[in-house]
Amino acid sequence: MKRVLLVLAAISLVGTFALAADPPPRSGGTVTVAITADPPGWDPTASTSQEIARVMYHNVYEGLVRLDRQGKIVPALAKSWTVSPDGKTLTFQLRDGVTFHDGTPFTADDVVKTFQRAKDKNSGHTHPEYYASIDTIEAGPGNTVVFHLSEPNSSLLFNLARPDSIIYPPSEAATQRSHPIGTGPFEFASYVPGSEVVLVRNPQYYIPGEPYLDKVVFKIMPDPNTRFAALQAGDLDMIASSLPPEQYLQIEKGAVPGVKGTEGTATTEITLALNNARPPLNNKLVREAITMAIDKQAIVKGAMFGLGTVISTHMTPAEPYYINPDPYPYDPAKAKQLLAEAGYPNGFKIKFELPQPYPIERRTGEVIAQQLKQVGIDAQVSVVEWTTWLKRIFLGGDYDMTIIGHSEPRDIGIYGNPNYYFHYDNPVVQNLLRQAEAATSPAVQTADYQEVGRIIAEDAVNVWIFSPPYLVAARNDIYGFWTNQPTPAIDMTRVYRAP
Repeated sequence: MKRVLLVLAAISLVGTFALAADPPPRSGGTVTVAITADPPGWDPTASTSQEIARVMYHNVYEGLVRLDRQGKIVPALAKSWTVSPDGKTLTFQLRDGVTFHDGTPFTADDVVKTFQRAKDKNSGHTHPEYYASIDTIEAGPGNTVVFHLSEPNSSLLFNLARPDSIIYPPSEAATQRSHPIGTGPFEFASYVPGSEVVLVRNPQYYIPGEPYLDKVVFKIMPDPNTRFAALQAGDLDMIASSLPPEQYLQIEKGAVPGVKGTEGTATTEITLALNNARPPLNNKLVREAITMAIDKQAIVKGAMFGLGTVISTHMTPAEPYYINPDPYPYDPAKAKQLLAEAGYPNGFKIKFELPQPYPIERRTGEVIAQQLKQVGIDAQVSVVEWTTWLKRIFLGGDYDMTIIGHSEPRDIGIYGNPNYYFHYDNPVVQNLLRQAEAATSPAVQTADYQEVGRIIAEDAVNVWIFSPPYLVAARNDIYGFWTNQPTPAIDMTRVYRAP
C-alpha cells in the first residue's frame, strides 16, 4: 500500500535519547519484535501489504540491490553494476556461491526468470509497471545479468531495490505466500496465523558474521496497549511499527525502566483517501471543502502529541523532491461556502471506514470526522477488519472515504494509475510521470515529480494530513536496529543483544 532519485539522499536522524556509545556486536540470542497485523501471505511480489515487507525485506528475501538504513542503494545479490552511456543497458555482476535457503544455487537464470515474470502484466506481480522499460533480460558472461531497456529509465535501479523486486527460486513461486525461500540472512522457520512468525539464522549467508542473532520472533499484536504492556513486562524486546506517540513520550521521560526509544524519519503519508469516482467526491469543490475543513495542525498536536510534519501533497520531508504547496489551507467558513456552491448547502452523509489494526490512522480519522461535522459533513465512522480493508477497499476500490499511512518511498507514481483505489484519472499527471521515469537528469526528474505533487494537491485528490516520525521502543540491551525508515522494513541483520 500500501511508492526519489536513483540514490536517495542520506536521511539524518531526527532525534534519539537514552543512547550511549554502542557496545561491540556479539553473536547469538533471540529478539522478539511486535508487528501490528497478520499479512496476507509472505510474498511481497504478490501483495503490496507493508506488513510483508516489514518482516521479509532483507531478512528473508533479497534483490539485486537494496536500500540501507540511510536510504542509499547498496549491493545485495549483485555485488556491482554498470550503466551504459546511453542509459539503456544495465549490467549486474552477481555474487558467486550464493544459495537459496532450500540449498539450491542462486544463478543468473533465476534473475532472468524473476524479471520476465515481474514485467508480465498478466503474471499477478504487484507492480509490473516498475519494469515496463525492460525490453529483454539475458544471462551474460562471467556470472552477469544484462537488462536491455527500450528507453532510459532513471527509476529502474530504485525499483530494483524495492520489496517487489526480491528474488526466490522461480520453480517455487506457488509456495512463497506460505513458505518463503530466499537468500537472506534469516530463514523462515514457522508461522502461527494471528500469533507469530519465527526466523532463524541462515548459516550459509554470504556475508561472514551476519546476522548476529540466532533467532527473531515477530509477534502479531494489533492492540497497542497490549504491545506496550508486553514490552514493559519483558515479554517483548522491540516495538518497531505503529508505536503510539504517547507511549514514546513516556519512554522519553524515563517512565519505562529498562526501555529506550528513538525518533527518526519515515516516508509515510497519513492520507485521507477519497474515492474520486463516487458522488459527491467526484465533485472537485467537495474535495476542496473537505480539505479546508480539516485542521491538520490540531490533529498533529492532539492525536500525535506534536510529533509529525503537516503535509499537503503525497510527499514527505524524507524525500528529495519534497514540496508542500498547500492550495487549500484550513478555513471552515470557506469550506461551507464551497459545499453550497457544489449543491450541498446543508452538507451530506458519507461512509468513513478506518482500518482496524492501526491506532494512528484510527485516532486521526476520529478527529477528522469531528472536524467535518462542523461544516455539515456527517462522516459515518466504522472500523474495518484488516483483511477486509485490503480486499474490498484497497484492491476493490469499494468505499467512500478511508484513511491509511502510505509508507512506501517514492510512490507518487500511484497517481498515474486510474485503476488505483483513489480512481484518479488525469492524463497530464500520467504523462508527467512517464517523463520522470524516462528522465536522464535528476534535476528534470525532480521537477516532474514536484509538478505532479502540485497538480494532485490542486485537484484535491486526497487530503494528506501529516508525515509521522519513525518511532521505535527497545529494551536497553538491544542495539543495531534502524532508527530511520527509508523503506518499510524491520531489518534485523545487525541487531544484537549486549551482555
